Amino acid sequence: MNPAASDVNEPRRDVSQRSFGELVGEVAQDLSTLVRQEMDLAKAELRQEAGKAGRAAGAFGAAAVAGHMVLLFLSFALWWALANGMDEGWAALIVAVVWAVAAAVLYAVARSQVQRVHGLTRTAETAKQIPDALKPEPGGYR
Repeated sequence: MNPAASDVNEPRRDVSQRSFGELVGEVAQDLSTLVRQEMDLAKAELRQEAGKAGRAAGAFGAAAVAGHMVLLFLSFALWWALANGMDEGWAALIVAVVWAVAAAVLYAVARSQVQRVHGLTRTAETAKQIPDALKPEPGGYR
């Protein structure tokens, strides 16, 4: 049986009859139980959300493969359409240049988006405000 569950059912003694040490110990035990329960809840929610995210990522992957196939066949169709009026080699080169331009534009957009990423600046600022007593020792616990 969970010791925390049995404590809930026990009648509490009058606070005036207990020592300060007993009260502090009880508060520490309750706080420890609360933190443990919150961590268990967070783990359960994280597992559930990770499963949902995995399924969504799989669906996006399948959509990307399907989109790739569409672009591939549209490129072949454009190549064959251009080949009706010119040599097949030149038609293929024109399609390749169109894709090279598209790739360059997409690269420029992606690069500008990456330059806007500045990391966890707010988290770093708030972490500096944590009192030194609550920070773990460098190198872990000893």
